[in-house]
Amino acid sequence: MTNLRNSLNFSGGPGALPESVLLQVQQAILEVPGVGLSVLGISHRSDWFAAVVNELENNIRTLLGLSTDYHVLFLQGGATQQFTMVPMTLLSGRKAPAEYLQTGYWSGKALAEARRVGPIRVLWSGEDCGYDRLPADQQLNFSAEAAYLHYVSNETVEGLQFHRVLGRDDVPRVCDMSSDFLSKPCEAEKFSLIYAHAQKNIGPAGVTVVLLRDELLAEAPGNLAGFLDYQSHIKMHSNYNTPPVFAIYVVLLVTRWLLQEIGGLAQMDLLNRRKAALLYSLLDEGFYRGRAKPQDRSLMNVAFKLPTPEIEQRFLAQALAAGFSGLAGHRSTGGIRASIYNGLTLQAVEALATFMEEFQKNSSA
Repeated sequence: MTNLRNSLNFSGGPGALPESVLLQVQQAILEVPGVGLSVLGISHRSDWFAAVVNELENNIRTLLGLSTDYHVLFLQGGATQQFTMVPMTLLSGRKAPAEYLQTGYWSGKALAEARRVGPIRVLWSGEDCGYDRLPADQQLNFSAEAAYLHYVSNETVEGLQFHRVLGRDDVPRVCDMSSDFLSKPCEAEKFSLIYAHAQKNIGPAGVTVVLLRDELLAEAPGNLAGFLDYQSHIKMHSNYNTPPVFAIYVVLLVTRWLLQEIGGLAQMDLLNRRKAALLYSLLDEGFYRGRAKPQDRSLMNVAFKLPTPEIEQRFLAQALAAGFSGLAGHRSTGGIRASIYNGLTLQAVEALATFMEEFQKNSSA
C-alpha cells in the first residue's frame, strides 16, 4: 500500500524515491535476495558488492550512452567535496583562471571554494537580478585559455535550469548536475567532468557520482592527499576506503527502475516535463508568483511566492494538513518550493495542482 507521506514528498532533498525501490530496500534491509544478509551488514570487500558497483557503472553508461573514455566513480562528501576536489585537480598551480558562473546559491558555494585554490574569473553573476534568470549566450564571453569552465546545471534554491550546454569544446567543461542528473538525456561526452550527489533524483544521501574523462587527469598534481585524489579512487574501483554500501545499492535499484520500469531517460524526461507543466500553468495565472523567468524555469524545482507572507504560511499549514510535505522554500529565499524529482509521481503532482487550485479559489473568494 502506498504511504501518503512518501508519495506526497516535495522535499528539495533528500527527495522522494520510487515506491518499487522502497519496497526492495525494505526487503534488503532484512535480507538481500540471494545473499542471506542485510544490506547494512554486507562487506564492501565482498564479491556481491563488487558486482553491485560493476552493474551500477554499466547502467549509468547505458542510460547516458557514455564511452569507456570516462571513469564512473562513487565517492563520498557530496557536491561540497567536489567543490574542492575539482580545483585541487584542475586549477592548482595554474596561471590561467578557471571560469565560473554564479547563477544561484549552490554555484556561489562552489565559487568560494575554488577561490581558495587558484585564480578564478566570474564569467557572469545573477546577484544583481536576484538570481531570477540565467545568462543568454551573448552575455557569455568564454576564454580559450581558461583552465576549465564550471557551472551548475540546475539551481535548486532559485528554481533555475540550463536547457543547453555551455562553453567551448576546447576548454574542459565541469558541471554540477546534482539536482537533474539522470532526469533527462544528457550530452555527457561534451563534459570533461560531471558530478552529482544522489539525494535528489537517484538515491539517498551518502554517495556522489563522478563521471571523469580519462585524459583530464594527464596533468593532475601528484601530491594530493589520497582521499582527495581521483586517481586513488579509480585505482581502487570506488573502494579506496569503506564506501557507503547501502546508498550505492539503492542507486543501483534506481538505475534498474529507470531502465526497466521507466524505459530510459527520454521517457523520464517526458514524465518530468508533464509534471512541471502542470505546476507552471498555475503559476502563469498570476496568483502564484514564480521566481524564475519562464525561459529558465527548472523542471526539477518549482519555486514561487504568494501575495503575502501570511498567505504563504496559511498555504504551508493547509498543505501539511492535507498530507503534502517539503514545500517550504529554502531558508535563504523563503517562499514555496515544490521539488518534483524523478521519484515523485505524476499523480502526486496532480494532487498538488488540485490543492493549489482549491487554495487559490478559497483565498480569492
